[in-house]
Amino acid sequence: MSVLLRSTTTAARAQLLKAAATRGFAAAATATGTPIINSHNEWDPLEEVIVGRVEGATIPEWHVSGKAVWPNKHRDMYKTKAGLPFPKELMEGAAKELDYLAEVLEGEGVIVRRPEAATNDFNQPIKTPDFSSRSQLYAAMPRDVLIVFGNEIVEAPMAWRSRYFEFRPYRKLIKEYFQKGGKWTAAPKPQMSDELYNEDWKAESGVFNSVVTEFEPTFDAAEFTRMGRDIFTQQSQVTNQFGIEWVRRHLGDDYNVHVLDFQDRNAMHIDGTFVPLMPGKLLANPFRPCITGRPVKTYSYKDKDYQYCLPEMFKGWEVFVAPEPELSKDHPLFFTSPWTATCNVLVVRPGTVVVEAHEKKAQQCFKDWGFEVIPVPFRNFMPFGGSFHCATCDGGEIRDGTGGSERTGKRSRPCARATAASRCHYATGRCSSAALRGRARST
Repeated sequence: MSVLLRSTTTAARAQLLKAAATRGFAAAATATGTPIINSHNEWDPLEEVIVGRVEGATIPEWHVSGKAVWPNKHRDMYKTKAGLPFPKELMEGAAKELDYLAEVLEGEGVIVRRPEAATNDFNQPIKTPDFSSRSQLYAAMPRDVLIVFGNEIVEAPMAWRSRYFEFRPYRKLIKEYFQKGGKWTAAPKPQMSDELYNEDWKAESGVFNSVVTEFEPTFDAAEFTRMGRDIFTQQSQVTNQFGIEWVRRHLGDDYNVHVLDFQDRNAMHIDGTFVPLMPGKLLANPFRPCITGRPVKTYSYKDKDYQYCLPEMFKGWEVFVAPEPELSKDHPLFFTSPWTATCNVLVVRPGTVVVEAHEKKAQQCFKDWGFEVIPVPFRNFMPFGGSFHCATCDGGEIRDGTGGSERTGKRSRPCARATAASRCHYATGRCSSAALRGRARST
């Protein structure tokens, strides 16, 4: 079996970007009412994507909101170096890896967009009537800030004070999508006063208790995964019940928002825990088993047996258990767990995934599961809090005047059989789309 890694030449990449810039999308959207944004799940062929930037990333100051998820060994760094840049070698390496990821995606036919570089902004202190912070963070993780539901892009409120203004580097892109017919919603901006945080938060072994209170709605966009009209989420250290309810009411009766529970006291961002790869295939983090629903798989991890549960709607799905990461124990991880290395993958199209180049076991697992693998190095980026899924966000689909995709001629839609009164058949693996029912390609 072969591993496919396709990149593009500089000339071809320039030609692709030039063509994308000269097709008159704004005029087409105005004339037809067809929005450029159109994304309903995590696996349809990716046609446009936002890739983050790490330039200017700044160490945030210590705050109780990070107590539940920031590794204790880095606490002194947050307390004594807030406002300073992260280590130079990591910053430079991560920037190169993001650029290379962008090149690889362009080579796969995906149009890549980037947030504005705001290298001098993140080290600036911020102050509102309710709080102050010595520094900000970065524009590295568009998936945390933005989520697309159909033809609407939603800005998440976030829960860390250092990320209060993290939407700003993306505003130029969002305005462009809006002007080309997409919908744009900014969730209510939280006050982030002391009432939002449980100042007395303490870890309770094996039991989830959140550092954020129910004072106001808050959530990160990466806390939601999309499967047509079914949206899956979890309560976490950045997402409260109030925030989940806001999303549920905002989406209305056209969507079903399902809350899952995982064995994870430090829960933050579902895309490193519960990863739908395509209809009928789910990647599971063995360290954080789902405990909602009925047992569907039994596995062993570190000499202990676990049961992985799923709601009845996932009957018949294959559950793939992610292999343990091959990161060294001393690899710096400032905001995340090592499982990011094998779970936070990016699906480019059904059956094709981007996997970290050093994770040989993970690559082999995906090939054994019938997937085509695109290996991309990302170990310098992971210390900043994520991997390929975190570092990207679905942008728009390029449209022709008939409402179809300009490249495929097909319109992406939630599900041909889904209605406001019924759940999407993506979740049963019985979607009527022949392309989605097809088997993943082996390599």
